[in-house]
Amino acid sequence: MKVIITGHGRMGQLIEKTIIANGHEVVTCVDLDNADYLNGTEKTADIIIDFSNPSLVDAVVAYAKRTGTALVSGTTNISEDQLNSIKALASDVPCMWASNFSLGVNLFMHILPEITRILEGWDIELTETHHNKKVDAPSGTAKSLIDAIDPNGEYERVYGREGNCGARTKKEIGMHALRGGTVAGEHTVSYFGNDEIFEITHKASSRQIFVDGVCVTAAKLVDKAPGYYTMEDILFA
Repeated sequence: MKVIITGHGRMGQLIEKTIIANGHEVVTCVDLDNADYLNGTEKTADIIIDFSNPSLVDAVVAYAKRTGTALVSGTTNISEDQLNSIKALASDVPCMWASNFSLGVNLFMHILPEITRILEGWDIELTETHHNKKVDAPSGTAKSLIDAIDPNGEYERVYGREGNCGARTKKEIGMHALRGGTVAGEHTVSYFGNDEIFEITHKASSRQIFVDGVCVTAAKLVDKAPGYYTMEDILFA
C-alpha cells in the first residue's frame, strides 16, 4: 500500500514505523503544521490513515472525497457531524472510523450485547483508565463499549457521582474515568447482581496493539468496494 498518515503524534509516528516495517510505503505524514498538503494535492496514495486532531478531520475527508482515496480514521473526540461526513464518503470510497483497533477490545464490544442480554436487570458500571496525558474523557473506547451495551439509548449515562445524588436507578450506567501515569488503556465493565458481581476487563500494555490493528484493518479495507465499514465488518463478518 501507499499510505498517507494524518496526525504525526505518538500514534502517528508508531503507525509510520509499523507501516514501513510491514513493507508498505508512507507517501507523507500530514499534521497541523503542513495541513496545506491536503488542499489541491491530487491522489498520491491508496489509503489515508487518520489519527489526527479533530480540527483536521474536515480537510482529511475533503481530500479523500476529491481524490477517491480510501480512509481509515481513529481520531477521537470528533463531532457527530464529522462522523457523519466520514460515513458520507461511503458512496465514493471504502471508509471507516473506529474508536479502538485492538482485536481484544473489538471482541469485547462483540460479546457485550450477549452478556447484557443474559444479565438483564443487573446494574452496569464502566471504569476506564488512561495515562496522564490523555485530554478527553470518557475515552472513545468507553463510549463505544457503552453503545454496545445500550445501542438504543435506553439507559442514562451518569458521569461520576458526587454529593447527595440519590439511589442508583435501574436505567443508568455509571461511567468513571481515571487518569495517571503511563497506562496505555484499561476498560472494565461491571455487572452487579444480587450477591454476585461479573466483570470483564481489557488491558492494553502498549500502543502497539492498536497500531497493529490499524495496519491489518487498512490492508483489508483498501481492497473493498466503496462503503462505510466497521470493525465488526472487518473482523467478524
